[in-house]
Amino acid sequence: MSIDLYPPIIHENDLSPDSFGNEVDQICQEIHAACKGFGTDEDRLLKVMGSMSPETRYKVALRYKELFGKELVQVMESECGNRNFGWALQLLAVDPVQTECLLIDKACKGAGTDEDLLFSIICGRTNKEIELLKKKYFAWKTEDLGRRLDSELGGNLESLIFNVFQAAEEKYDPDYHNDAKIKADVEQLYSFGTGKWGTNEKGIFKILCAAPPQYLKALNLAYAEKHGYTLPKVLEKELGGHVKQAAMYMVDMKLKPYEAAAKLIDKACRGMGTNELLLSATIIRNQGILKEVMVAHEELFSKNLRDRIRSEVGGDYSRLLLQIIDSAE
Repeated sequence: MSIDLYPPIIHENDLSPDSFGNEVDQICQEIHAACKGFGTDEDRLLKVMGSMSPETRYKVALRYKELFGKELVQVMESECGNRNFGWALQLLAVDPVQTECLLIDKACKGAGTDEDLLFSIICGRTNKEIELLKKKYFAWKTEDLGRRLDSELGGNLESLIFNVFQAAEEKYDPDYHNDAKIKADVEQLYSFGTGKWGTNEKGIFKILCAAPPQYLKALNLAYAEKHGYTLPKVLEKELGGHVKQAAMYMVDMKLKPYEAAAKLIDKACRGMGTNELLLSATIIRNQGILKEVMVAHEELFSKNLRDRIRSEVGGDYSRLLLQIIDSAE
């Protein structure tokens, strides 16, 4: 299956805040102390918020409300606002599934949809995490996530997201995902793209979304041997715009997930100006694999991630991202 980004506690049923232990209470008290009185102690706050693992974030979000009667995310907004630093704190103040709900909502607000942010959250995910995300979003907004995205997206990107939302990725079965299936899918993919005039995007998406990582790796090798280039190259040639980026990201998430996240960080930092929203989202969403992402980033771009953050952003926001990175090691 595709890589899990949510910590195991998200999938568990026994989530009573009273069972979380003294460490969680101490973190809650530290956050409360940093926000108490006249003015916020940003240095103290960013150190504690940036040091929490995804599992600890989940526990703290629940326990803080038990202890102080306020949602931690609302406290972060009240204390630090909605700009880069404050927004990143809000993403850290909720559990990882709610973090993605907040990001999806933000991507759909205002003039125009942030397609890059949407596909980075949705594509290349496990079936179970897609279902958890849909349930959490509905519980939060009383709105079906699929319908929300349907109103925001169109064309081939909508078709790709629709396939992902069907929890379409198959469980790997060596008896089913065999050489005969590889051969058949190689020919189908060729006929859907390079092998004919025009591209059958829906046919391509159906095969790629259904393919578990183990099978997709074999399929990619077989396609390259038969036709001389890899599946990412097929997508690069046959698709355009946001749907090309989304489909290539999905394939990368199945084949090389750490590189996929590293490429998103590079995208957020490349060109004129930094995309702070995409940068925050990518670092915080990938906390559980950030150590591996840092290695992939340096191998791909010959740049240390800490140095890159320092060169791109400043102030408390930079220090918060660096705290998250340091805590991942």
